[in-house]
This record gives sequence, structure tokens and C-alpha cells, in this order.
Amino acid sequence: MRDAHDLEAHLDAQRRAFNAAPYPSLATRRERLARLATLTRRHRNEIAEAINKDFGQRAEMETRLAEVATILQGAGYARRRLRRWMRPSRQPVGWRLQPARARVHSQPLGVVGIISPSNYPWSLAWLPAIDALAAGNRVMIKPSEHTPATSALMARLAARYFEAEELCVVEGDAEVARAFAALPFDHLLFTGGGRIGREVARAAAANLTPITLELGGKTPAIVADDADLTRAAERIAFGKWLNAGQTCIAPDHVLVEASRLGDFIEAMRKAVKTFYPRGTASEDYTAVLGSHQRARLEATLEEARDHGCRVIALGERVELPGGGVKLPPTLVIDPHEGLSLMREEIFGPWLPIVGVRDLDAAIDHVNAGPRPLALYAFTDDAGRRRQVLETTHSGGVVFNDTLWHNAVPALPFGGVGESGMGAYQGEAGFLRFSLERSVFLQARRSAVGLLNPPYRRWLLRLLGL
Repeated sequence: MRDAHDLEAHLDAQRRAFNAAPYPSLATRRERLARLATLTRRHRNEIAEAINKDFGQRAEMETRLAEVATILQGAGYARRRLRRWMRPSRQPVGWRLQPARARVHSQPLGVVGIISPSNYPWSLAWLPAIDALAAGNRVMIKPSEHTPATSALMARLAARYFEAEELCVVEGDAEVARAFAALPFDHLLFTGGGRIGREVARAAAANLTPITLELGGKTPAIVADDADLTRAAERIAFGKWLNAGQTCIAPDHVLVEASRLGDFIEAMRKAVKTFYPRGTASEDYTAVLGSHQRARLEATLEEARDHGCRVIALGERVELPGGGVKLPPTLVIDPHEGLSLMREEIFGPWLPIVGVRDLDAAIDHVNAGPRPLALYAFTDDAGRRRQVLETTHSGGVVFNDTLWHNAVPALPFGGVGESGMGAYQGEAGFLRFSLERSVFLQARRSAVGLLNPPYRRWLLRLLGL
């Protein structure tokens, strides 16, 4: 499938197959989810090898944790709850219309398109596919051209475990991705950066294709004055340097009370040393994907140095035999807001730490920027947690940890404003890829005929109309 004509032909084939069976049974949907889980479980070693090849080095445990386990958990969760999700929900009918009945019926949309990114090339393609299959749809996936080994494996395994009319994977470059986004899908989900997200939205608008955008952004971490600095540093370090910071919900910068700034920096040093005893050379530390990405990151750090920022490298730059490069965990202290580091999503191992006056100032800082995909706050005080929750906006909120909200299938995952639109995962994903259809059933014997013209004013008064 190398051109727009091939893509259109495959979409037409999936749509014909859907029209022939527009409401797959519970058993069919469960069986498709089971195949997806089997595909991932049986080939987990090949998946790890392909991702490792694309990255130059990807920590194997990170792949198993973030790519394999998430798919198995998500597919299992959907299979166990699918019967309830598919059941029509009864809705109340006002007394004036009784004994009529009303319900909401969740119906498959048709063909769902998924454009997935390179940072988690396996899980961010298959997680939305789980939701789309659970909802009874056919699925087409366009994985990232920046992870060719993983994309090729995905296409090969998809063809082995699924009929092309059920699910297929489209390989290709950026031109193929543009043609893919322009197809008249029944729903299109894109995960990636804001600039490309806008292009996808424009392409989808030509067909009035409904879209879900997962765009990332500047995810802040707030360390309140009552927080345990050791614990906060440990959890922020985990969230930041998992996948070397190449995570859309990684802590992008930390806001900490200025009087505690020095102690927090020392706590971060210790946390990184504990996680990576051999520094950047540790096998548990991942390389940065792609020369363009590395060049961009190094340019932002050089800009910070040129503007007099205090830069603390917690390791060495390591070039790998296969061409990959590891960039070290690096702290940037009190960068000013005009720097690229503070204006753009970092998406790498640099971590700005900004001293603020107090929690109110930290919240003001968050609210001054675009609404983030996630917000992390470290405090044991219920009042402070309530203040953060009620005075900020973000796709998700985590207190006293990072990232783990995304590992709970029952929680919707999505952004707001600049960080995206729409959410998926679990029941939210099932509904995202379903048409919630209103159904009204009139009873054989009904009094609604009394409302036919000519209208009786006494009756309207009696009914409160």
C-alpha cells in the first residue's frame, strides 16, 4: 500500500466487510481481542528486538513494561467488561410520555484509522485498536516511519493474525501518512506533536471525519512545601527518565518552592544515581530516537547554557555501536520563560527545575501556559490537593507519583486544548469509537395522541405545557 489509490482500495474493502456484518457479536469481538493479545504475548521477544533496533538501545524492561504488559492488560480488561459495555442502557422517560421506553444503544462506527507515534511504537498503535475492536469496528493503522523495524514487524504479524478486512497495518513515509489522514474514515485517532496534529485535523475536516488528538505538551510537576523531597525526586525521576524522557506524559518541568530548591536538586542527584548506578551506560537507560531529535535537544540545551542557565549533567553522552546515542539525565536550573526549553515540549532527558514562591505561584505558572496532558502534584495535604484539582485544567492529574494513571484501564486517557481532544482507553475508548444511538419505543397504548391537533388548551395546562 504505497499510494492513495491503494489506501482507498483497502478502506473500501474494510467498509464492505463492515457493511456485511455491521454489528459483530460479543463472541466475535472477544475473539479479536484475544488474537491481539496472543499476537503480542507470543512475539514479545521479537517486539523487544525490533524496538531495540529502532532506538539503537531500548531498555528491555521498559519495553516489556510499557509496550507488552499494557497491551495484555488492556485487551484483558476490555474482554472481561465488554458484555456490560455492549448492553443498551435504559433511560428515564418523563411521565407525560409513559408507558413509552427509552434507551441508548452503542453501535460500531465502521472503519477507524489510527496514526501512531515513534516513542512507544507498539503500545500506542495497539491500545486504541483494542478500543476500536471492542466497539465492533474495522481498523487501519499507520505506524511511524521513524521506527521501521517495529512497523515492519507489526505489519507482518497483523497479516498473520487478522484478515485484512478486519485489521491491517500500512507502512510508508510521511507522504503515506498524509494520504492516510485524508481518507474518509468513520473516526481517526492521531497521537503525536501539535504541529502535525493540526495538519491531521485539517485533512480530516475535508471529510468531516471525527477525530481524537493526543498531543502531549508541557506537563508540569508541582512539589508543594509539605512534600517529602526524597519521595518526590524518586517518582519524578522515574517518570522523567523512563524511555529517556520520550514520553508524552513525562514530567516536562518541576515547580518547587525556591527555599527548597537546593535540597530538591540534591535529592534528584541521588535518585538518578540509585536508578542508574553505571550512569548513562546502564542497560536500563534508553537511547534517544533519531538524529533529528537529538540535534533538536542538544540545540535547546546549548541555548540554555548561552543564556547563563546552570546546567547539571547527571551522566555522560554515549555513542552506541549501531549508531544510537544516549543523552544523559540533565537538570536545568531556573531557565527563563523565553527559552525553547520552556516554550516547547522537551520530549527528552532534560529537566528544568524552577523555583517559585509557593503553591499559589506554582498554580499561576501552570495556568499561564497551555493546558497540559497531565499534571503531577506532590503534597500530603488534602486541602492543597483540592486546590490543585479545582484551580487547574489538564488531561489527567496524579498526586504523589507520575505516569501511573495511564496504567489504569478504567481511567480515560486524553488531553484538553493544546494537549489534544477526546479520550480513549477502557469504557471511554469503547464509547469513543461507538455511535451512542438514541432509541425510543412507543407503547401500543399511549396517550400521546391527545397532543395531536387541534390542540386542547385545557390539556396543555394540565400537562404543565
